[in-house]
Amino acid sequence: MAATEIHRTVETVFRIEQARLIAGLTRMVRDVGLAEELAQDALVTALSEWPKSGVPDKPGAWLMAAAKRRAIDRLRRARMQDLKHAEIGRDLDDERDDDVERLEAALDDDIGDDLLNLIFIACHPVLSPDARLTLTLRLIAGLTTEEIARAFLTTEPTVAQRITRAKKTLAESGAAYQAPRGEERAARLASVLEVVYLIFNEGYAATAGDDLIRADLCGEAQRLGRILIGIAPDEPEVFGLLALMEIQASRLKARVGADGEAIPLPEQNRALWDGLLIRRGLEALAKAEALGGADGPYALQAAIGACHARARRAEDTDWGRIAGLYDRLRAVMPSPVIDLNRAVAHSMAFGPEAGLALLSPLEREPALRQYLALPAAKGDFLFRAGRYPQARAAFEAAAALSRNVAERNFLLKRAAACGPARPVPSE
Repeated sequence: MAATEIHRTVETVFRIEQARLIAGLTRMVRDVGLAEELAQDALVTALSEWPKSGVPDKPGAWLMAAAKRRAIDRLRRARMQDLKHAEIGRDLDDERDDDVERLEAALDDDIGDDLLNLIFIACHPVLSPDARLTLTLRLIAGLTTEEIARAFLTTEPTVAQRITRAKKTLAESGAAYQAPRGEERAARLASVLEVVYLIFNEGYAATAGDDLIRADLCGEAQRLGRILIGIAPDEPEVFGLLALMEIQASRLKARVGADGEAIPLPEQNRALWDGLLIRRGLEALAKAEALGGADGPYALQAAIGACHARARRAEDTDWGRIAGLYDRLRAVMPSPVIDLNRAVAHSMAFGPEAGLALLSPLEREPALRQYLALPAAKGDFLFRAGRYPQARAAFEAAAALSRNVAERNFLLKRAAACGPARPVPSE
């Protein structure tokens, strides 16, 4: 295998394993910043060693072992005298992993999952809500500052500052790396649910790159959601979140065509929807509602997804019910993005002009100024209203905001369907 090909393999493996590396190392060294450095050290080592020795059979385990050895070296140089250091350092010359495994068992918690535990740690109350979400998206989802900025409708410098301050705050907090339990865990649950869903959303509609979806992130978020059910079996919003993710994930195979471009929901081949995930989602939604959580934000969004899941054909979709659910959702979770989705639902239920009327005030919303879903929705409303020149301009404006190749191509294709560009008359 050529060196350049091995380098690409290293980078691919690291991208897949990075979150698990950082999560495991954070539990070991109790410092997020140091864990990131150790993971990067392992990457550098692999880039140096693998071209000479070849790609190992278990590359993820190799990276973790390399990072742990690096951690051991650092801890030894720091001359730590406590039991944990002695446990790590024993038999170091043999580079045996069993000592490290014993240490990890001693540090283990009842959550039982490194990634989920890291999310709970990063959602520590010493951090602001924005800092919690930003840090976990960086560590777990591997999003860049640009991608996180777009998710939060803010600027890259703001995101970079949040990440730096969050790491420093956690490092300076004596209790920051203790696994939360009881009331402390319950207090962090809402933030954890939000983070898990943001990870899912990045997988469902990738902010940047060549691919429209990142199924690995969707799967990871679903896995974490199922673990949360075991941790908080009486919390309706945990079931609501899992229901929402399962129902949305059921459509992944139908969302992208053979050419890699997006397929709108009404045009999707519903035979490709995953029936098992739909059933799981509907069961989780029923549980959320049985626990009294029918009006929870995640349960309401799951109920919206259920309307689509239950419709055998696009034309069977109960858009009137969906519009009503968005009215309820807006009351419990007000946000410009919810208002935008509500406008879409009302346009489908009551006609494109109804959607345009709801969209008009949102165009003055500063938070949506660079949010491509706004001009994309406007383009769709205008297209369905037969106002093709204006629709083309809106789709082109949306495409200009996209950093995702497949998404941009889809929007430009919709613009082309509106006919040749013509001067748009002033409104």
